[in-house]
Amino acid sequence: MENKVLAVVDGRDITQNDLYELLQNIGQNAGNFQSEEGQKQLINELIMQELLYSDALANNYNQDKDFMDAVEHMKKTLLKQYALNKLLNSVEASAEELTTYFESHKSQFKKPETAIASHILVATKDEALSVLAEINSGLDFKEAAAKYSSCPSKAEGGNLGEFTRGRMVPEFDKAVFAMKAGEISEPVQTQFGYHLILLESLSEESVPMLEEVAPQVKEQCLLAKRQALYLSKQDSLQKLYAVEIK
Repeated sequence: MENKVLAVVDGRDITQNDLYELLQNIGQNAGNFQSEEGQKQLINELIMQELLYSDALANNYNQDKDFMDAVEHMKKTLLKQYALNKLLNSVEASAEELTTYFESHKSQFKKPETAIASHILVATKDEALSVLAEINSGLDFKEAAAKYSSCPSKAEGGNLGEFTRGRMVPEFDKAVFAMKAGEISEPVQTQFGYHLILLESLSEESVPMLEEVAPQVKEQCLLAKRQALYLSKQDSLQKLYAVEIK
């Protein structure tokens, strides 16, 4: 895309890229400057920055000791960060290393036990027992949920989707994970009322294949290698350069 010149100050171009960079720096408030008037404000800000730069050069501010000290400090900070990035970015992981890491850390990638369930929420136990009797007499669970449930999930036939152990309130959670697929519970009391639960399926905790979690394995393997390299580099540098802790 063409980097359009938006203004010229003292022979220096202000471009579309400069404007985009300023918008990025503004962050969440960037939306306030999307209008034509907002863009003009930002361009004026960029112009003022360039005017200040020209004025600083004209007054030899770049020769001030405070400025030169600040530049040296920034150069030192940037060089430290550059050296660290160069060190860490040198780390790679081969397919064999990823396989070895996965085999040694399988527990970290386990898929938790999950349930897929629907429910009907009513205010009292008697209501729950009455609805359960209708279901046992042939009323479809989803239809019963749409007809009687006070939970917004009634619009989906009471469907709560898939969830892991510990996601629901304790009483509900305990009941669900003690059920068998296809089973409808007796009324379960929670702080919200009384629930009739239909467990549609239950998946046990399992270890996935490497291919299923390859990105996570690579990320964690690289993290471990970078940490090891960092500590090794620290040890070697402390032997090379004098360190005195006071």
